[in-house]
Amino acid sequence: MLDAKLETLLIVAEERSFTKAASILSLTQPAVSNHISLLEKEIGVKIFLRTKGDVKITPEGEVVVKYAKRIKNLYQRMFDKISEIDRKITKLRVGITHTAESNEITEVLAKYGLSHGNVNITIITDTIKNLYDMLENYELDFAIIEGRRQVSEMNYLMLDMDYLVCILSNNNPLSKKSMISLDDLKKEQLILRLPESETRKLFEATLISMNDSIDNFDVSIEVDNIATIKDLIRKDLGVSVLPQSACMDELRKGKITALPIENLSMARETNIVYNKDFARLDLIRDFVNLYNQNKVSIRPDQ
Repeated sequence: MLDAKLETLLIVAEERSFTKAASILSLTQPAVSNHISLLEKEIGVKIFLRTKGDVKITPEGEVVVKYAKRIKNLYQRMFDKISEIDRKITKLRVGITHTAESNEITEVLAKYGLSHGNVNITIITDTIKNLYDMLENYELDFAIIEGRRQVSEMNYLMLDMDYLVCILSNNNPLSKKSMISLDDLKKEQLILRLPESETRKLFEATLISMNDSIDNFDVSIEVDNIATIKDLIRKDLGVSVLPQSACMDELRKGKITALPIENLSMARETNIVYNKDFARLDLIRDFVNLYNQNKVSIRPDQ
C-alpha cells in the first residue's frame, strides 16, 4: 500500500491548504499536519512554509513532491502491469502535441489500436513541456514530440522530418505561385500560433537568422488551436506558417495550398520520446512500421 504520508503530501501540494487536504482525505487537520511533520522529519527537509491562510512549497519541497508523484505513478503502474498479464491486454498511454493532433499520427495510433486487439491506447494532448513532465513522472509510456531536448533520462527515436510551410487559401492569388517570398508574406495578414509554441519559435528564429524580425510582419491573429487556424485560412481570412504534416488531410483533399517560403529552410524532427527503462520497445517498433506504411509524402517544394 502506498505510504499514507505521500498521499497526504500530494493533496496538500495540490490544494495548497491543510484544511482542504483534510476534507478530501477525510482526516482531521492535526492528522494531516502530523503526516507532513513525520515526512519532513524522515527526509530531513522543510517541505512547506505555513503562514496564516497560505501554504508555500519550499525548493526542497518541490523536489520531494516531484518524486512523490513518480512513486505514486509507478505504484499504480505496477498494478496496471499485473492486470495486463491477467487480462492479456496492454494499456498504452501516448502523449502528443497539438501539432501532432492535427496530422497523421492520431490516425496511425487509431489504426494501431484496431490492428492490435490486445492493446488499449489512451492519447493525451498537451504542450511539449507538460508532456516531458508526464514522461518524467511515468504518466506516459512515450510521447511524440517535435524537436528534441537533451534530457539524460530519455531516449529518442526519429519518426519523421517535418517542414514549416506557408499555408493559404486556394482563392489567394499567391496560391498560383510555386513558392512565396518574405516580401509577399509581409503584405499578407498572418494567423500564427502563440509565441510560446515550438512552431512559432522556429519561424521567428529562422527570421532572426535572416536578419529579419516577426515585428516586420502583420500578425493579425494568434491562435493556439491549429484546426481553428486552418479553418480561418480556408475562409481566406489570412495566411499562416504551419508544419506541413499538420495540414496533410486538407492538402490531399485540395482544400488549402501549401507553399515553401523562399530562402527559408525550416525543417525539424518529429521524435518518439520514452524513458530509458521503458520495456516494450516492440510496441514502438510496430508503431513506427505502421506509420511508415501509412505515410503519404508531399515534398515541401510541391
